[in-house]
Amino acid sequence: MKPNTRVPGPRARDARSADPRVLAAATPAGRDRYIDLLRVASLGTVVLGHWLMAAVTVDADGRAEAGNLLAVVPSLQILTWLLQIMPVFFFVGGFSHALSYRSLHRRLDGRGVYAAFLRVRLRRLLRPVMLFVTVWGAVALALQLIAPESQLANIAARLVAQPLWFIGIYLAMVALTPPLLKLHERYGWAAFGALTAAAATVDLLRFALGVPYVPFLNFAFVWLAVHQLGFLRADGRLRTPRLPAALAVSGLAAATALVALGPYPLSMVGMPGEKISNMAPPTFALLCHGLWLVGAVELLRAPAARLLARPRVWRGVVAANGIAMTAFLWHLTAMLGVYALALGLGAPFPAPGTGTWWAQVPVRLAAAAALTALLVAVFRAAERPPVPAGVPAAAAGSGRTARWGGPGAALGVTLTLFGVLGLSAVGFAGLLEGHSAVLVAVPVTAPVAVAMTAVGWLLVEAAGRRALPAAPSTQSAGSPVQREGGGLPVAPRP
Repeated sequence: MKPNTRVPGPRARDARSADPRVLAAATPAGRDRYIDLLRVASLGTVVLGHWLMAAVTVDADGRAEAGNLLAVVPSLQILTWLLQIMPVFFFVGGFSHALSYRSLHRRLDGRGVYAAFLRVRLRRLLRPVMLFVTVWGAVALALQLIAPESQLANIAARLVAQPLWFIGIYLAMVALTPPLLKLHERYGWAAFGALTAAAATVDLLRFALGVPYVPFLNFAFVWLAVHQLGFLRADGRLRTPRLPAALAVSGLAAATALVALGPYPLSMVGMPGEKISNMAPPTFALLCHGLWLVGAVELLRAPAARLLARPRVWRGVVAANGIAMTAFLWHLTAMLGVYALALGLGAPFPAPGTGTWWAQVPVRLAAAAALTALLVAVFRAAERPPVPAGVPAAAAGSGRTARWGGPGAALGVTLTLFGVLGLSAVGFAGLLEGHSAVLVAVPVTAPVAVAMTAVGWLLVEAAGRRALPAAPSTQSAGSPVQREGGGLPVAPRP
């Protein structure tokens, strides 16, 4: 009898390559596992925070209203100093982007590297985003045709797209990585200091002189400063003894002083109806908050590394990383689904912040987690690595691509990030009425935002397609791409 020598088909290979056990076992010894843990933990904390802060009430006529627990119980706003952990995600992004860009630069010898870098980064990010947008766009349109007066449906269509702001800002970080990485390599800490000073200057112009529109510059300066800290970590410059503690103490002290003495609110997340927000646009207080968070997580690096050395723990982190973006995109859908089910069953809705309300919290969290898991099971395929993108190396960076690839990719990512930000502002409500929202100073509708995102992504794909060298038919988890990429250990990510 001949031995079974049949080669597994593509689907079998893909399933095996996506198995967390296989990926965890193939992890290179030099991989910084703590970065993967921080990525998962930061997104998970945001999800938990959104679930906890949701405060849905029902009036005597049975009409549902969505509010914010932190507005109902202002004393709880101090919790945002722990739950507002998005600065950690951007810090992790800076680390990963630095290693990724340098790896691609070596592979391509500097030719077409910007277009290739954008394509590689946007592919993994935008596949689940575009699936989310497509599904929710169709659902929202159907709901508005079938039940135009449904209050909960309108709330859902308005709220589910709001977390996309983070995707848009993250796209800006990706787009600006190459020039800011060059500044970092030349000036080091001075580049971070310049961004920090720029953020402080913007707030001075905003609060002391009342200069219009200038506050929006801090969408760049604040998040880019935190992102720049990731560059410093990638070069080992945060390993200096006592530096993480200095960042944590100085950041916390500065944030506390700014909130206590200045015009800054206590909450590090946006609050309904507030005149000044630390989030939109970001303030210097939020940057100081980010500094203390980065310092704090760096202080935990050594004990976390010992924990992550355990195979079972590391397998859990790998598995969570493989679904993190899908869970983030759909977690509000799950939460609203839980409230819709409760409404349909006639369940009581106690006043937010009361003892009865808190007693229901574990049940709501468990139900939201279960429904999120179901949605992840349905939509997680979009987060799996796409078919390796590349062409023969001889074609890389040649012909017209070499001339227009960089500008084309830059235009594409600009359209994409503004499209995603626009969609986060306008949501899916009022599609039939042409509902619009103002992004900075420009009105935008949902169809226009989606079109901008799609066209921009196509431009990036076209510009970067011929810049990448041929990808091998199989990709080892220990390949140079994954050892140096700083991303999730599930795909060839330079």
